Amino acid sequence: MPQTTCPPGTMFTPPSGFSPHLGPVPGACMADGPLITSASLETLIQNLVPTADYYPEKPYVFTFLLSARLFIPPPELLSRVCELCIKQQQLDQSPLDAAKVRKFGPKLLQLLKEWTETFPSDFREEKMVGHLEDLIHRIAPCDEAYWKTMNQVLQKLNQKLALMSQGEDSVVRLSLTASSISDKLASFKAKPPPIQKDMLAICNDPYTLAQQLTHVELEHLGHIGPEEFVQAFVQKDPLDTTQPCFSDHKKTSNLEAYVRWFNRLCYLVATEICMPGKKKQRAQVIEFFIDVARECFNIGNFNSLMAIISGMNMSPVSRLKKTWGKAKTAKFFILEHQMDPTGNFYNYRTALRGAAHRSQTANSSRERIVIPFFSLLIKDIYFLNEGCANRLPNGHVNFEKFVELARQVGEFMTWKQVECPFEQDRTILHYLHTAPIFSEDGLYLASYESESPENQVEKDRWKALRSNVLGKT
Repeated sequence: MPQTTCPPGTMFTPPSGFSPHLGPVPGACMADGPLITSASLETLIQNLVPTADYYPEKPYVFTFLLSARLFIPPPELLSRVCELCIKQQQLDQSPLDAAKVRKFGPKLLQLLKEWTETFPSDFREEKMVGHLEDLIHRIAPCDEAYWKTMNQVLQKLNQKLALMSQGEDSVVRLSLTASSISDKLASFKAKPPPIQKDMLAICNDPYTLAQQLTHVELEHLGHIGPEEFVQAFVQKDPLDTTQPCFSDHKKTSNLEAYVRWFNRLCYLVATEICMPGKKKQRAQVIEFFIDVARECFNIGNFNSLMAIISGMNMSPVSRLKKTWGKAKTAKFFILEHQMDPTGNFYNYRTALRGAAHRSQTANSSRERIVIPFFSLLIKDIYFLNEGCANRLPNGHVNFEKFVELARQVGEFMTWKQVECPFEQDRTILHYLHTAPIFSEDGLYLASYESESPENQVEKDRWKALRSNVLGKT
């Protein structure tokens, strides 16, 4: 698919203040100060569990809950947490030490609240909710307010799960309704068939289209849970005798849907350029998408920006030399420079840091928008995962690796929470999701019909494509 490759190298600049640390941790290796670098899984679980006098720092909770699923399924982890709580606080004794439980109870509820809010998909399994209710049953006799708090937590959890299901259903519906232009319809010159309206007939204002693309991007981001970044790269741990924790395709369905959207936008841009029969019209479409891409850059929507550039750089489009010669392209070359892969996307990463800084000091929702080039973010995380072992030779969890992972995912989590400030245009959004697009062969055929092949390789391919079309008619 039309995605730019990314060589391994520097990662995103991590957000400040995201270093999980604790007090003295028996059995853990510590960096200078209180930062954990490695520890046994048992030790890390122990330090997740609150007591009457201790509560883990929020970054530690996020880092461990994010990474622990590589070693232990969430239901089993929560079961272990419950066992430790019961044992340490003697919750299986009668009568309970009410004073002790009242000091411990709020901390336990806080941990459960953070877990359900940040990783709601973990609680799709009934046994997870069962563990929550069991714990509350044990501490509620000491304070009835615990029931009220837990009911509020469960109510919010159910709302989140319902929204997640709705989002996944909408992605499936869009995938079913999006169709492809038959390749034989690419073979036209004087009388293009009435197959669809073009983008400029739907929206001829580049600022409006850039804003609607931002709507689509933020909607996709909103569906992706932090756990999907880890579950996308789950492999068998050579030091672990258990099976991998995840094999369900649904565990990464939102992440995969977002990658499919990027590829669809690439092909949609290429289709819109190759489809017009006249050179002047094609040049006009090129100039329009250059302006759209420029506005995406100004907004901070780097994912749509890169999809548009990738679509315009696809071979069936880039070979249209006469068309490009008629278009004003100075701004396009500036945008290409910004997204140049040289130096591991140095220019882009610099622009991303600038957008992130703007977001942190923003006074308006528009200034808070940061939509990263998603495929590069995935590749950064992939190379981090491949470049560092999950466990060290002594069996310890390589926690230092997961601190870095949490920094990158945590930054993404901040960006995905921004609400889109632009008003929706349902007509444009519907077109973006459902407009037919050419396949790669269809793009080449339309390109050759627009500007004749220049060499024998192109002539042979054109002949084969036309023969294939005639064979299907």
